[in-house]
Amino acid sequence: MPLRLDGLHAVVTGASSGIGRAIAETYAAEGAVVLLTHRDSPDRAREVADGIGERASVLHADLATREGSERLVAEAHQALGRIDVWVNNAGADVLTGEAADWEWERKLDLLLAVDLKGTIACSYAVADAMQEHGGAIVNMSWDHVTSGMAGENPLLFSAVKGGVLAFSKSLARALAPAVRVNVLCPGWIETAFGEHADPEFRRAVAEDTPLGRWGRPEDVADAALYLASPAAAFVTGQAININGGVVM
Repeated sequence: MPLRLDGLHAVVTGASSGIGRAIAETYAAEGAVVLLTHRDSPDRAREVADGIGERASVLHADLATREGSERLVAEAHQALGRIDVWVNNAGADVLTGEAADWEWERKLDLLLAVDLKGTIACSYAVADAMQEHGGAIVNMSWDHVTSGMAGENPLLFSAVKGGVLAFSKSLARALAPAVRVNVLCPGWIETAFGEHADPEFRRAVAEDTPLGRWGRPEDVADAALYLASPAAAFVTGQAININGGVVM
C-alpha cells in the first residue's frame, strides 16, 4: 500500500524547524493539507508554509497550558474543517540557549508543561474531534526511556518522555478502534542540539551508532508518514525507535 496522505488534514505542532518541519513537509509532499504551529518563531513557520504552498497554513500556539492546547485544537478544527492526523511534536528546548544553564527544577517544570501536559491536553481535545470519522495521533517520546542514560538532562527527559510513552499506550487502548495512537522515539538526530554539538561528541555518537551516522529529521518524518498513512491501519499503541540501532 502506498504511503500517501491524499485528502487528509494534518496538524504538526512545533513545525517551524527540525523534526516538525520535516514531518510537515513530508506530509504535504504526500498529499496532505497541513497546519503548522509555532510558539515564538512566526517568520520561520511562515517560511516553511510558503515553501509548501497553498495547502499549508500556520497557527500560533502556547502548549504549556491546558487552555492553550485546547484553544489550538479548536482553532485548527475551524481552520481545516476536520482533523485526520495530529502530531504532538512540540517540545521545550532546555538543551540550547539560555535554558541550557537553568537549574534542574526549572527545566523539569517546562518539560512537564509542554512535552507531557501539552501532549495530554492536545490528545484529549483532538480525540473528541476525531471520534466520528476516525484519525491518527502521533506522539513524540525518546529512545533512551527504555534503556536509561546518565546525566542531568537525560534524567529529566527520561521522566517526561517516559510519561509520554506510557500515556500513549493507555490512550491507544482508550480510543480504539476509532483513533489510532502511536509513538515515535528519536535518538541522536541532527536538530539544533546536534548541529552545534562538540565535534568530538558528534564523532563519538556516529561511531557508537550501528548504522554509522547521526539521524536526520527526514528519517523521523518518514516514520511519521508511515504511522499517519493507510499502510499503518492495523497499527496502534506502538513505539518506533528512529536511532540507527543505538537502542534496540
